[in-house]
Amino acid sequence: MEPALESLLELAYSDAVERVDETDETRTRILDAAYTQFSKTGIQRSTMEDVARRAGVSRITVYRRFPGKDVLVEQVVRREFRRYFDRFLADIEQADTVAERVVLGFVSSLRAIRGNPLIGGLLDVEPDLLMASMIGDGGRTLATVRAFVAGQLKQEQAAGNVSRKLDVDLAAELMVRVSTSFLLIPGQVVDVDDDEQLAAVARRFLVPLLESRD
Repeated sequence: MEPALESLLELAYSDAVERVDETDETRTRILDAAYTQFSKTGIQRSTMEDVARRAGVSRITVYRRFPGKDVLVEQVVRREFRRYFDRFLADIEQADTVAERVVLGFVSSLRAIRGNPLIGGLLDVEPDLLMASMIGDGGRTLATVRAFVAGQLKQEQAAGNVSRKLDVDLAAELMVRVSTSFLLIPGQVVDVDDDEQLAAVARRFLVPLLESRD
């Protein structure tokens, strides 16, 4: 049974917000080895023995911390999404205006996910492991990311950077749907590997979402 991506996103988001840290060095070593193994060979073709060998520990040591492959995969993917949330928050801190933060956040998100050897690689090589969960989970994956983006927009409202009349949930939903479509559906108009093109798309179509129509 594959890990439920929606729960991984929810947990990863909580980890990022709460600044959860790894203190078990052996566990971290195994996660690092699993990340490398899955990125190089793919999840389906990797075994717990492969991970143990790459980590330089016994198979029993791996199983003591991760009872099965599904649990290990879940924890590795969760950690990568947590790193995505961490990176997103760090990147938008570089911007001076809310418009710049929207643009930078959009570009940064696509770059971070597509450029991740594991997550981006799965989208290219083993898309069924992620795409089925992202589009067939009753909307929970989208809802989790939307809540994350809406939380950032609410902070902008509190700081007086956008109108308090702005429907932040709707704006966040539209932003996330646009980002998700670029990730999951190949296109021929916008090069998703071209940061300048992505930034132009964000300025033209996402930044105007910040304007209240009331």
